[in-house]
Order: sequence, then structure tokens, then C-alpha cells
Amino acid sequence: MMRSVVLARRPQGNPVEADFALSEAPLPAVTEGTFLTRNDFISLDAGFRNWMNEDSGDEVLPAMALNEPVMGLVLAEVIESQHADYQVGDKLMARFSWQTHTLSDGTDFIARLPDTLEFNPSAYMGVLGDTGMSAYFGMTDIAKPTEQDCVLISGAGGAVGTIAGQIAKLCGARVVGIVGSQAKADWLCNTLGYDAAVLRTGEVSLSDAIQAACPKGVDVFFDNVGGQTLEAAITNMNHRGRLVLCGAISGYGVTPHGPGNLFELITKELSVEGFMTHFRHERYDEARDQLSTWLREGAIQSPEHRLVGIENVGKAFADLFAGENFGKTIVEL
Repeated sequence: MMRSVVLARRPQGNPVEADFALSEAPLPAVTEGTFLTRNDFISLDAGFRNWMNEDSGDEVLPAMALNEPVMGLVLAEVIESQHADYQVGDKLMARFSWQTHTLSDGTDFIARLPDTLEFNPSAYMGVLGDTGMSAYFGMTDIAKPTEQDCVLISGAGGAVGTIAGQIAKLCGARVVGIVGSQAKADWLCNTLGYDAAVLRTGEVSLSDAIQAACPKGVDVFFDNVGGQTLEAAITNMNHRGRLVLCGAISGYGVTPHGPGNLFELITKELSVEGFMTHFRHERYDEARDQLSTWLREGAIQSPEHRLVGIENVGKAFADLFAGENFGKTIVEL
């Protein structure tokens, strides 16, 4: 039996558990040119919220259909195949759907994993998966932090932010994270080695809080949030600073509040670059090799927020937007 999580209704603002429903169907038949996987882990990634809106399709993904399985990343193993390129036992990280099994013709976004996994399998959903790829490419290709830099990271307690901050520390930078709770602030500094944390409380303006934590200004801003957080960061950027746009969770599914100080991009000669790991697929092995080395040496950690059972996938996704996760959110099936 194949169990799926379907999009029961389009979320209004931040998603809630009731936006999703479970469905069951017999396992699909494997035919010529297809293969069947058993999905062992589902990765919960906030960016997929964007494609839950009607008419949200773009060059990366189509808009998700109501009452159909929700698209997402999974860690899978091939259990039956009539496809020349995929054999029983192959391990994959793939953009399939929130399902216990997937029938694929191989045209999906698929990254092969080693036959023997050196680390806990769930790590290939986190630090060695798209999460780690985002942190790695954003930091090493675009941000390029140095020992002279102050690096500010929004969504610092989440999946990408936790890895990005650790990479910036390995580059010798001073690293400051923006978080929504004191517990996360303490965790960043005491466990992950951040130099300071900015707490979004509403009692002090975010711009002033950033200035207090970064008295010499910000050289690199790695943004996972967008909106007013991006605006506050721009105010504190140093001349010719770099803004790396990885995510915009504040605007997924709502009318975003765009920065009102874009002229400062000009007066401060700031560079701004967004990116998608989707377009760096051919370099995944390079990134995974370096991240594996750091993980093996204990230079970085791979924090997880794990739930068990496909019935908890909707809750896990909603938890992302409520800030409940410390690190990467995954569901073990």
C-alpha cells in the first residue's frame, strides 16, 4: 500500500496541519522505462510553500494541484526497476512527493548517493542534501567570507542557516545569527559556535538590534527570510557588502513587505545575488565531498528536528513556519 500526503486546500498565509490530508492507494505497477522506490525520509523545506499557491508555476516547478501529492525532497531506495539507468538497491535523493513510495521514469530531479552511506542516512537530507548544498554554494560561491568580515544570517536556527553559519566560521568570519527565541539564540552561540545572536522580540527595532550585535557593520548578509528582515540588514550593511538571497520565508503565501530602502543598494554599492541549488546540480559531488570532510572531522554539526511517520508530515511542515525546528526538519517513514 502506498500512502501519500496531498494538498487538501491552499494555505492562507503560513501553512497549518489541516491544509494537508492522507490518502492511500495500491502500489503502482512498474512498467518498461520506470522504477519504484521506497521512500525512507522526507525533507521539509519551506521554499516549497511558494508552489502551493494557485498559478505559482515557474521554470523550476509547476504549481501544486489540489488533492494531489505534495512535491518535496525524499531519500529513497529503488526496490523494483524496469529502467536501464536505475537498479534495485540504488540510493537516491530526489524531488518526488510526500509519499511512502514513488513510481518514476527518471525525468525527475534526482541525485545519486553512494552505495554505502558513511553517515546517518538522514544526513543526506540535511548537511549532505539540498540544505547543505544551499549553505555551501551560497557561502563559497557568492558570499566568500574572510577573516575581516562580519557575516549576518537570518533564519539562523533553521536548516540552511545552521550550516551556513558554521561554514562562515570555518572561513574565519565573525558570525551573527537572527533568531526568534532566546532558546535558539543560546543554542547558536553555545552549541554551533556563533559569535552572537540577534533576537527578534518587537521590543527593539530589528535594525537597532543588528547594529548592537554588529557595531562595525555587516559585510555579508545571508538571507533566508526577506521582507523587513532584509530591510533591516541593508540599513546595517557596510560599503560594498554582499547580500546572498537564499530564501524569503516571510513572503511565502502572503503579500510580502519589500525593503523600502533599496536606494542604499546604490549608495553603498552593495552586490545582491540570489541563487538556486537546482542550477548547480552538476556540482553536487564537489559540495558533498567537502561537506563530508568537514562532518567527518567534526568541523561542522548536522542538527535535526525529526518526526516519525508520514501522518506527521503536515505537522512538521507547519512547524517550520512556527519556528519550532532547531536545524533540519525531516520525517522518517
